[in-house]
Amino acid sequence: MKIQKKSINILISYWLLIIFFLISLIIIVGGLTRLTDSGLSITKWELFSGILPPLSSDKWDIYFKSYKEIPEFKLQNYSMNLLEFKFIFWWEYIHRLLGRLIGLIFIIPLVYFTLKKGIKKNYKYYFIFLLICFQGFIGWFMVKSGLTDKTDVSHYRLSLHLGIAFIILCLTLWNYFKISKINTSGKKIPFYLPNLFFFIIFVQIIIGAFVSGMDAGQIYNTWPSMNGNYFPDNSSVKELFKINVLNEPSLMQFIHRNIAYLTIIIFCFIIYFVFKNKNFYYLKKTVFLVFFALLTQVFLGILTILYGAQILIASLHQIGSIFVYLTLFSSMMVSYLRALGERFDVKSDIGLAQRPERIVILSIGTMIGHAIHLSVPITLAIVASLSFLTAIQRLVHLYQHTRSP
Repeated sequence: MKIQKKSINILISYWLLIIFFLISLIIIVGGLTRLTDSGLSITKWELFSGILPPLSSDKWDIYFKSYKEIPEFKLQNYSMNLLEFKFIFWWEYIHRLLGRLIGLIFIIPLVYFTLKKGIKKNYKYYFIFLLICFQGFIGWFMVKSGLTDKTDVSHYRLSLHLGIAFIILCLTLWNYFKISKINTSGKKIPFYLPNLFFFIIFVQIIIGAFVSGMDAGQIYNTWPSMNGNYFPDNSSVKELFKINVLNEPSLMQFIHRNIAYLTIIIFCFIIYFVFKNKNFYYLKKTVFLVFFALLTQVFLGILTILYGAQILIASLHQIGSIFVYLTLFSSMMVSYLRALGERFDVKSDIGLAQRPERIVILSIGTMIGHAIHLSVPITLAIVASLSFLTAIQRLVHLYQHTRSP
């Protein structure tokens, strides 16, 4: 019975990792959809009829005609032709298709686990599924705000949409940790350590959504000061404590800058804590890799400010935030699974991207970063992807060596 339960938990952990990867992917695609101004290209909520893309020229004409009726086309993209429309259409279509795919990949295995495997306390998984469905509604609610009298969507709804996506991501990760709970050195691994940092990154990304939604990165294009001052000269400190602060681009940029500084400081404390506590020996090199990724993201943020939020650099900064998140998770999982293997006397130093490989990739990406604009986010993407695959390899390796009594 105990072996059967363990096998079910392994299956659920694989399922949760797949969901985690897909949610991360849709957040990245959503960011690119926003930065290419593609989010309003599909003007109707077609949950089932919109599964298939336009397959004829008549269908394309119908979609393009609908787009021509909204303010974004009339005031901003009035010279757009059909070929240019197809470019922005595909971004939004892929984004919506991924949403449908996540819903299916979540609910079908969940029903199977419930009916065939009899998993207990499955309400938490159904709650996540309800959030996924609600997220689909919020996505349309956000798009609808840009179809009437504005050329952009509401920055409130944009931030809510991104926030719920990260809540779903965190709940998926948290449930993965819960179902994989293992003791090392006689103590439970304190998952509050990465969770604290995940929360800080979450808050910073939400503030970043406000900055992006209000085009706040296009003002105060100096660093470290804001046009020679620490505080923006068109606002007062008192306004920071008013609800209207969420509508002030300069103040949102100020908050975004300072949360970045705070994030670095808090992570330095995490590094100190990891090195001070011998129970976390397996995290020592990993925290430096994550710290490197974090500094890279801060550097991209500074470039975004200095270059007035140009589309290329701004998109690198936005995508980089996701890859920092993924690099943190994937790198910690690689180290965690090695420590887990030691508890069962299973050597788990296998995989595509162990620490030396990750350090080499990050070093090369940094060295060529000044010459090749895309090298930084591509480097983080490679590290995150290879670390994720390494974690899967080690998880399978551990399962194969521990599934017998």
